Amino acid sequence: MLEVTFYGVRGSTPCASPANQRYGGNTACVALEVAGEPPIVLDLGTGLRYWGEAMDPLSGPFVGHALVTHLHWDHVQGLPFFMPINRKGASLSIYGPPHDGLSIGESFAKFMRPPYFPIHCKDLTGDVRFVDVLDETFPVGNATVLTRAVPHVGTTNGYRIEWAGASVAYLSDHQQPVGDEGYVAPEALELCRDVDLLIHDAQYTPDEFAERSSWGHCTVRYAIEVARQSGCKRLALFHHDPAHEDDEVDMLVAEAKEWAAELGVAEVFAASEGLRIRLG
Repeated sequence: MLEVTFYGVRGSTPCASPANQRYGGNTACVALEVAGEPPIVLDLGTGLRYWGEAMDPLSGPFVGHALVTHLHWDHVQGLPFFMPINRKGASLSIYGPPHDGLSIGESFAKFMRPPYFPIHCKDLTGDVRFVDVLDETFPVGNATVLTRAVPHVGTTNGYRIEWAGASVAYLSDHQQPVGDEGYVAPEALELCRDVDLLIHDAQYTPDEFAERSSWGHCTVRYAIEVARQSGCKRLALFHHDPAHEDDEVDMLVAEAKEWAAELGVAEVFAASEGLRIRLG
């Protein structure tokens, strides 16, 4: 049994407020867990802190893996606030894309240091290991991970994880083509083909996308088009815009269900903090 738990579902910036309590205000962080095995976390946004708080500190040193899509702040800034890695004997392997000639470890070393932050990665008590991955298939414990570059602003990975008889695709940030919303990059379709759960960027309304078409994201309707073409079983709308309060997300989900029914997509829902899904 593979458990998928959402701890951060927002894009761009954390945005806690009374108006978005139901869906949550933390940035990208999704935990994949199989009983008795080291967990895999998707991105290291501000939701990472809450995943750490949910762990039993008496269960022994943390050992786990992280798949980072890219290096924008909303996907990495949770690392120093993840208390389980700041304990003796803990270990976290972070996989992600190199960028502009720098390895992912070198990139973390550039932004997690004074004066931008009080400490370096190496100052954390546990062992943090960095691994560059781009367009390859590799094992992470008993899981098999496929990564492909997906359209966004800067080098960005999408991931497909097959583990414990279940499959999850994670495309947190995905640039919708301008002028052709029926086109989906072959690399994206490869990641999403027939998966049990697709977690996909759904940041904008059509009007918002018209104003921000080069910002690297997509509309809810485009996320449904990716789901339709890939044949995924369930679609989780993700990376909600920080300006979208709960009521607006509700309206987007209602519209999404209508579009999905028209296009033959079986199940669509909005990711929310604390939501847990069991697969396999």
